[in-house]
Amino acid sequence: MTPTIPRPKAVIFDFGGVLIDLDMPGMTAAFHALGIPDVPRLFSLYQAAPAFIDLEIGTTGPAAFADALRRETGLAFDDDSLFQAWNALLGPYRLPGLDFVGQLATTLPVYLYSNTNIIHFERFQQTLRDTTGLPSLDALFRRAYYSHEMGMRKPHPEGYLHILRENGLEAGTTLFVDDNADNIAGAAAVGLMTHHLQPEERIEEALAWLTREQPLT
Repeated sequence: MTPTIPRPKAVIFDFGGVLIDLDMPGMTAAFHALGIPDVPRLFSLYQAAPAFIDLEIGTTGPAAFADALRRETGLAFDDDSLFQAWNALLGPYRLPGLDFVGQLATTLPVYLYSNTNIIHFERFQQTLRDTTGLPSLDALFRRAYYSHEMGMRKPHPEGYLHILRENGLEAGTTLFVDDNADNIAGAAAVGLMTHHLQPEERIEEALAWLTREQPLT
């Protein structure tokens, strides 16, 4: 693919829908099995109820999250059943994408920025260890940023700006890759270069041109 943007000096990757598949139908079915019928009102890839946002920015933990959903739905599911249903969102890793990030890291600084939460974090890190033997996603990136640890989430500008400042990066020479249009718009608003990954795209193909440049010295 011929690049339509200049070569960046650093790349920030999203996680879900970029490096790991997301299974919304599987999660929805698991929530239905708990008796929760109106899942899109509570959570989708484009909006979330306050209980999910609070979990994503780390202002509440798993137990408080479960309590909030029990109050919201009027149901009496136990914590572990809810967490299992919530983890059904996580599909398999895109292993060629992980390999691509590892290759790219030899030529450019690469970072991760994920809207996530402690429940998913513990599951996907364990799945990574089981699948690849890597100790954590941190092994692939110069720095990995998770919303529940930062207290910030996409698409709000402060998260992008925090990563840029902490790593001495310039927005105009840093590429941000995400599958969510709102997150792309938020990144563009602070001056980042962007690639909006489409459902049929994979980073190892769409961004292959980045690995054909002179290695970092």
